[in-house]
Formats: sequence, structure tokens, C-alpha cells
Amino acid sequence: MPQFAVYRNENPRTRSAFPFLVDVQPELFEDLQTRVVIPLTRAVELTEYPLAYLTPILTFEGASYMLMTPQLAGIARADLGAHAGSVAEQWWAITHAVEFMMQGF
Repeated sequence: MPQFAVYRNENPRTRSAFPFLVDVQPELFEDLQTRVVIPLTRAVELTEYPLAYLTPILTFEGASYMLMTPQLAGIARADLGAHAGSVAEQWWAITHAVEFMMQGF
């Protein structure tokens, strides 16, 4: 499971709001049975500081999605949906959002 892989959200309670999950867990921890993910939601116009840094807009499947970094969570590998693609080329925005959150804004 490569870092920055995108998976379909299979949770019926949350998949309409968050159709995809981005795996942000480093491959160093590949053997764990859990993955650290951040949900993607359809993009909205939020450009005020600190939200622009914390929730960057990513492009996936030709659409814009907001990375919901504050909702970073662990999920069992078995609960991940189907692999849908990758956002690895947007690694800079993702890693900086996670770092920004960990610094406490």
C-alpha cells in the first residue's frame, strides 16, 4: 500500500461527504494492520488562513477535492475500499498540511 494512494470510502455513514481516503502512512510501517488516512471531500471555497494550509485542494480524477487534514484517522486495512488511484504527485501539499496540523497551527 503505497503512501498517497487513494481508496474509495466504503463507510455508508460517511462516503457521501467523504468519497475518498488518502493513505498518508509512510511505507516504513507497511506491516501494520492499520493505515493512517485523511478523507477527501468535494472542494469548497475556503481560502482564509490557516485553512488554506491545513486543507489544501487536491485534484483527483479531474475534480477538485479538499484534503480534510483535521480528520486524519487510523483505519483497519480490511476496512479500506477499492484502490482508486494516487495523489503522489501532490505530496508537497499533503505533507505540509500534516506538518502544519502537528505544529498546532
